[in-house]
Amino acid sequence: MAEIAALVAAVVVVLLMFILVVKTVRIVPQARARNIERFGRYRTTLGPGMNFIIPFVDRVKPLIDLREQVVAFKGQPVITQDNLVVLIDTVLFFQVTDPRAADYEIVNYIQAIEQITATMLRSVIGSMDLEQTLTSRDKINNMLRGVLDEASGKWGIRVTRVEIKAIEPPKSVVDAMEKQMRAEREKRAAILTAEGVRQAKILTAEGEKQSSILRAEGDKQSQILRAEGQAQAIGTVFQAVHRNDADPKVLAYQYLQTLPQLAQAEGNTFWVIPSEVTTALKTLSSAFGGDTTSPPAVPQARPGQVTGAAGTALAAGGTPQPAPGANGETARRAATQEAGCVAPPPGPGPGAH
Repeated sequence: MAEIAALVAAVVVVLLMFILVVKTVRIVPQARARNIERFGRYRTTLGPGMNFIIPFVDRVKPLIDLREQVVAFKGQPVITQDNLVVLIDTVLFFQVTDPRAADYEIVNYIQAIEQITATMLRSVIGSMDLEQTLTSRDKINNMLRGVLDEASGKWGIRVTRVEIKAIEPPKSVVDAMEKQMRAEREKRAAILTAEGVRQAKILTAEGEKQSSILRAEGDKQSQILRAEGQAQAIGTVFQAVHRNDADPKVLAYQYLQTLPQLAQAEGNTFWVIPSEVTTALKTLSSAFGGDTTSPPAVPQARPGQVTGAAGTALAAGGTPQPAPGANGETARRAATQEAGCVAPPPGPGPGAH
């Protein structure tokens, strides 16, 4: 019996020692803190690591997280300056810097931060209209952060950041804003289209201008080169004629071959035969064995009819059509009489009585 009693006593002592150790040693994780009260009064704050307290005398309070924390507040109704109710979702970042003040200065600092955030949000948004509220988020964030940091400083809390997550205007306002934005987009599209058409017309006009300039330059160069070529050809022919001392008979024959080309121009109503045709015909007839001293006999012909070798030469190049009327007949008569190849009419002209 004595041995059993000794064993029970030993077990009880070990159990008491274990309970004493458990009550004496307190291990606090990193970035955490615990406040210690002795006889109901604040004694100290336990930091990270192993800490010793007096069991049954010191009371350990719950852990306080010293890391930065995030709290989201959804659907805070706020009235703007232009009397529109909007719902604002905010996100708050804060950190406990003084565990003692966070534990003893405020009952629930999370709830206190939420309420003061809603109050400050209504105060800030109430001084702005809807358009400023939607476009001034950075300004609102900075104002809220400054006010909340100052108000929560005595609680041992530092507000590091305040962000407005969403702003929800009334549905009617959203529809009006969508219509306005749609009108603005259509306006910009019309302006861009007009600018594109304007630029296209300007570029087209510039292209046509450059094309006309280049075409004119090309025509100019072409005419210059053509004139230079003709000048060189005429000079070459002239030099060849004078160098080879061409026979006048050959020149007369070439002269007669050139005469029909004078009537090929468009718009010619009559053709004046040059007076040199007689000389050319004399030279040409002498080349074929004719008499060069007396002029060739010219047969009688009707008014305006060319006879003899001139008629043969003209037939090779095409006979021009005389213009109707007394004025054209008179002009042809004068031209042919001057050339000596046209017989005068036997009587008065048409229309004379």
